[in-house]
Amino acid sequence: MSSTNTVNIEKQSNLGSSILKVFFLGLIYCLLIAGYSLTRDLKNSVFIAMIGKEFIPWARVIGLLILVPAILFYSRLVDNVKRYNLLIYYSLFFGFSGLLCAYLLQHNEIGIPNTATNPNRLFGWFFYFFVEAYSPFLVSVFWSFANSISNPEEAKSSYGPIVAGSKVGGILSTSLAWYLFSISDNENLQGINDTTSHCLLMIISSLCILLVPFVVRLLIKRVPGQQLHGYEAVYQVEKEKRQHGTSATGMFAGLKMFFQYPYVFGIFAIVFFYELINTVLGFLRLGAAQEGSASLSEFSGALFKLAFMTHVVGLLFSLIGTGTLLNLLGVRICLLLVPIFMGCFLLYLFYATGSDAINNAFIAFKAIHYAFNWPLRESLYIPTVKEIKFKSKSWIDSFGSKIARTSGSLINVVAARFGDTLLLPMHSIVFSIIIISWFGVSYLLGKRFDKAVKTNTVIGA
Repeated sequence: MSSTNTVNIEKQSNLGSSILKVFFLGLIYCLLIAGYSLTRDLKNSVFIAMIGKEFIPWARVIGLLILVPAILFYSRLVDNVKRYNLLIYYSLFFGFSGLLCAYLLQHNEIGIPNTATNPNRLFGWFFYFFVEAYSPFLVSVFWSFANSISNPEEAKSSYGPIVAGSKVGGILSTSLAWYLFSISDNENLQGINDTTSHCLLMIISSLCILLVPFVVRLLIKRVPGQQLHGYEAVYQVEKEKRQHGTSATGMFAGLKMFFQYPYVFGIFAIVFFYELINTVLGFLRLGAAQEGSASLSEFSGALFKLAFMTHVVGLLFSLIGTGTLLNLLGVRICLLLVPIFMGCFLLYLFYATGSDAINNAFIAFKAIHYAFNWPLRESLYIPTVKEIKFKSKSWIDSFGSKIARTSGSLINVVAARFGDTLLLPMHSIVFSIIIISWFGVSYLLGKRFDKAVKTNTVIGA
């Protein structure tokens, strides 16, 4: 066999392995987002029904404190557990815990059948904190794993399809939830009510997440090891650290690098800017949905309708725009496009007031974030060491994002005190400052990322 044929066969084999890796990663993300999309809005509707909407800002503040020991425990696991096992263990924990929550939701005293709204109902608080942990300890762990087995060129071509897979999962799960809640108030359908709808969706969410470990094992078994190295420069640094016995860096390494490297702090900044605006818009969305709903099922159905539309728009953008923009413009220019897009949506909100404008702005804002901003932001972790990919990222995605949400909640509290007359001017000032800052940080981050990739250096080494 000639050397040319051998090279062609090797290229075809590598291409097949790359496609298989993208397929498995897309399937894992599809299952995670299908499960997360169901619980994310159940969290709000259940908490409001059990505890009360006015306690949401307090829940975010308390949740911030609860996450600290959880992050430290996770940082300890990073030093002692293989990357893919982290995703497996957390999927099993959230899957089985979700089934327990489904059982408690139908309990006559603890769950939904008890219609009394009281801040002393402990399960309402627990359910909120449990679902809040989905993003930093399921979605975030998935992206840490995906970033660790991808290089910058792969990210440009594969992160779009991976996100598209998640949008398919989100569309399927939210459309089911929307349908269930739309028929919950139908008196002709026996057994379909608030309680059964919420419990059934919680069970479906948990089963989706419990399928993740099986797909992860298939990925590790079917994809060749060389396809799982990720960014080669980072792989060699990590290999050398393991050989010298210095790979374990302790629970506070991620927090230390957060302050040590401006690049990591820059990633935190763009997460902070997004979450701050998202919290303000989300609070306005909840108010609009609650005002137009006469029951818990109608309220939940309204939230899932918006989530469904967000996933549809996100799917279209991930198929058409994400990969195309990344390949044509590169990471640096795309980072600058994000605050420009977000600023346009907010500008629309200022000129078109009302509940429809809030919903439209929220859908566009979330869709661009999940389909474009999120994979773009995740690609920034590729040229970094394991401590930044897993440990610093856990602080950013959990503690950092919760600080932003707490800040956004404080803005909501202050804005409510000013009244409707000063609400729009206050939001316009805050949002303008955020968008300008976001643009500046994105420019610096993109410049540093390009330099690291071109010089084949590892940030944090």
